[in-house]
Amino acid sequence: MAYSGIGGQAIMEGVEMINGTRGALAVRLSDGSIHTEDIDISPEPDWVKKTPVIRGIYSFFNSLITGMGSLFRSASFFDEEDKKKSQAGQKAEIGITLIFSFAVAIAVFLYLPMFLSGLARSYISRKWVIILLEGIIRIVIFLLYIWLIGKTSDIKRTFMYHGAEHKCINCIEHDLLLNVENVRKSSRFHKRCGTSFIFIVFLISVVLFMFIRTDNTFLKLLFRLLLMPLIAGISYEFLRAAGRSEGRLVDALAAPGLWIQRLTTREPDDSMIEVGIASVRAVFDPEKFIRDHELQQ
Repeated sequence: MAYSGIGGQAIMEGVEMINGTRGALAVRLSDGSIHTEDIDISPEPDWVKKTPVIRGIYSFFNSLITGMGSLFRSASFFDEEDKKKSQAGQKAEIGITLIFSFAVAIAVFLYLPMFLSGLARSYISRKWVIILLEGIIRIVIFLLYIWLIGKTSDIKRTFMYHGAEHKCINCIEHDLLLNVENVRKSSRFHKRCGTSFIFIVFLISVVLFMFIRTDNTFLKLLFRLLLMPLIAGISYEFLRAAGRSEGRLVDALAAPGLWIQRLTTREPDDSMIEVGIASVRAVFDPEKFIRDHELQQ
């Protein structure tokens, strides 16, 4: 299987794709047409690109900011008020949303599992068991959250576009011509998915949190926060290796993330696949990629 190196995410009625310093989003407009536009992607400094873990931390925060910008941009095509906002106003809204989302994520996915697992201290004396329990609770909360939001109509469609994104990438990485028919029969699951990344973060956090030796609630939460960039960096390296490698061990480690994608992706219709193809072609030449790969064999 070839490795393209491109990645993306689903946005409102569309798909964002990134290939190195090239980024684009494609959105299906209300009139049925597909709007495609470029996204500014800040290049990674050379020293960051060559430094394991650090490049993962950089990529995580850069992708988060870029992804939020694409979400707001896609939403603006369906909201006249957003179209009237100044660029400064849109940036301020993105910043406020990021801060709010970060605070909610800390409360729900970091503090709540720590608090609930702490209730078992009266019955469990081994700290590693408490940490393991915390990790299990965190994963359960995450799965329930994904399952619940997946019940809404808007998120269902977003998950369908998520499936279209994966199917397009899988299509070219299996050296198939990028068209609706080939994309339709490609898999909607992919090892480098952000969903897999989140699950790997949860698993690695269980190990690293065991090194936190304090009973002070504030310090435990603070140390967990300080460790999150390191965990993100390590998780990125694993996901990067998994995307490039094949083997039973890699497949076994990637399996939980692929299973969760059954919740976060849906089979798209052909109109969504067309949007995914448009986003890929805006940042990537699939025909040239296939020709180059065939020459290497």
